[in-house]
Amino acid sequence: MEFQPLLTSWMVLDFSSNQFLGEIPKILGEIHSLIVLNLSHNSLTGPIPSSLSDLSELESLDLSSNKLRGRIPIELTNIEFLEVLNLSQNNLKGPIPQGKQFDTFTNNSYIGNLGLCGLPLSKSCNHNDEDTSDKFDRHDDDDNDDELNWKFSILIGCGCGLVLGLIMEYVVITVRNPRCLTRIIERVQQGFAKR
Repeated sequence: MEFQPLLTSWMVLDFSSNQFLGEIPKILGEIHSLIVLNLSHNSLTGPIPSSLSDLSELESLDLSSNKLRGRIPIELTNIEFLEVLNLSQNNLKGPIPQGKQFDTFTNNSYIGNLGLCGLPLSKSCNHNDEDTSDKFDRHDDDDNDDELNWKFSILIGCGCGLVLGLIMEYVVITVRNPRCLTRIIERVQQGFAKR
């Protein structure tokens, strides 16, 4: 069902405490008359969409108590009338944007985001936080894949060694003549030497 006529007349949108899953829809940025947006206390994931900066009339934004990750989009500093911001209790990382309305928000807006740094928090950002936090966000999955590949390689090596050892033991037990095994090994070595 489409609500095209409503997109220009909505002023308050409160979807708090609804157990919503998934990412915040970018289309919310098209509700230009929106003054209050509350998506708190859900299970929303992914980054905060920069399209929310298109909500030029927005005065209150509450995205607290979700599972949002990544950086706070610097574009949000362009919302001129933003008086209330609550991004607390998420998994946000990186420096807090500075300037305009963002300079008026207190620590309470960011509580529970251990990866955030910069004013108004007491945790200062070092150059590594600012320059590489995006790289780490992108490579977290790669690190997990590398660890999985490493463990898989060891498992394959151990499995092959076990199988080869069992075959050798079987040959020794069934033949009961280690000279026969010695001849087999010599032939294999001669075959490799000819190559």
